[in-house]
Amino acid sequence: MMDAEKKPNLIYLFADQLRYSSVGYNGDSAAHTPNIDALAEESLILDNAVSGHPVCAPYRASLFTGKYTTSTGMVINEIRISQNHKTFANVLSENGYETCYIGKWHLWANKWGDHFNPDNSYIPVGQRLGFDDFFAGYNFHHDYYSPLAYYHLNSKEKIYYDGYEPDCQTDMAIEHLRTLSETGRPFALFLSLGTPHDPWVRENVPEKYLRLFEKQSFPNPVNYLPENDPYADGWARLSEKERKELEEWRRVYYAMVANLDENIGRIRRAVGELGLCDNSILVFTSDHGELFGAHGRRAKNIFYEEAVRVPFLLRGSGITPGVCDANFNTVDIMPTLLSYMGLPIPDTVEGRNKRDELDGKAVSEEGSLMMGTGPTADFADGNEWRAYRTKRYTYALFKKGGRELLFDNQNDPFQMNDLSENPAFVPLKEKLRGQMFAVMDRIHDRFRNNSYYRDHWVTDRCIHDTLEP
Repeated sequence: MMDAEKKPNLIYLFADQLRYSSVGYNGDSAAHTPNIDALAEESLILDNAVSGHPVCAPYRASLFTGKYTTSTGMVINEIRISQNHKTFANVLSENGYETCYIGKWHLWANKWGDHFNPDNSYIPVGQRLGFDDFFAGYNFHHDYYSPLAYYHLNSKEKIYYDGYEPDCQTDMAIEHLRTLSETGRPFALFLSLGTPHDPWVRENVPEKYLRLFEKQSFPNPVNYLPENDPYADGWARLSEKERKELEEWRRVYYAMVANLDENIGRIRRAVGELGLCDNSILVFTSDHGELFGAHGRRAKNIFYEEAVRVPFLLRGSGITPGVCDANFNTVDIMPTLLSYMGLPIPDTVEGRNKRDELDGKAVSEEGSLMMGTGPTADFADGNEWRAYRTKRYTYALFKKGGRELLFDNQNDPFQMNDLSENPAFVPLKEKLRGQMFAVMDRIHDRFRNNSYYRDHWVTDRCIHDTLEP
């Protein structure tokens, strides 16, 4: 049992671009994830966890503030977030926690595409959304070997390392778990691993993991489309050359997942060996998924299941292992974990504390509002969407043209049959649309064009301190 006199630690592990369907415990026979599967057996599995904005920076902004994108202003990648938020780390520090952040950090850079410039990749002390203790920022490169891979501590000096980046990040995390376990203070450690994010080339993953899949075929999914989605931005469209590479991309992706699994296993063992299990909450999840040609798209930034549905495992004393079907969104993570930790939830948080639902003490039919506010990392209009996902259905609306979609995810898990124009489903469509707009009204989301944020909220790719409602 957790010691009532001692606040529980938090160990939050999250991958980048790992989708719900690509782990073994969810039924993927191709996946090599014995350690994640073993963790799942010990955990509460949140079966309807989604990424509320399936892009790297918007996800992290929501994770650390409990707010939707239209309140953080983090509408695309590669813009700089305002420090004018009450954050997860602020609450932790104010309640005596030591904080530790290791890994990808996508909330500071404001020089588009200039990924390896220390002026862009180094995040100054005091500008880390409250993470004021140990901080190893890896910015947002995805080349996992030196000399391109490096991190910063408390200066612009680039720190290089020997080996594969996820392995080195895991080494660092285990080292700090050992140190933190000896201080007597409660702690929160966040580990943001960059894999299995592209580029999916053989040079970007150790060969031993590739060998696991050499004889495995990775055909196109049943919902593959040979033409590009007209709503796809430049990051989501596929060239003919890229379409020919999809099977190899998937092979490398699964090799990266196998390495990720091994590192999660190392951390799981370390937590046990250090005697941290009884007084720690451990989370394993991902920021979003990947389409690999499904619906005529690659990457993320869309409401389809391959992009938004993510694994989410929650383990801790007092948390009963099993499967929970509660709707669970990115903005719900901060308030729910703070509740489990017995810490105050700031009034600024827009997500819901889902603890009673996760504990089986309450049932709510409110779905998850998901949003896309523009291209992945540029300002342009035409890609904006909102979607509302319940335990069974996904309703979606594109701003451009007002196109609506409705999917029955239970009977149509690959979302190949749009029911939005089916007369029998019009009442359901209208109901879900109304529920979606009710949540949008609550958070003052006006479904703006992407250019609105550029013109009103952002200067030189830096978000203003005060955002209008």
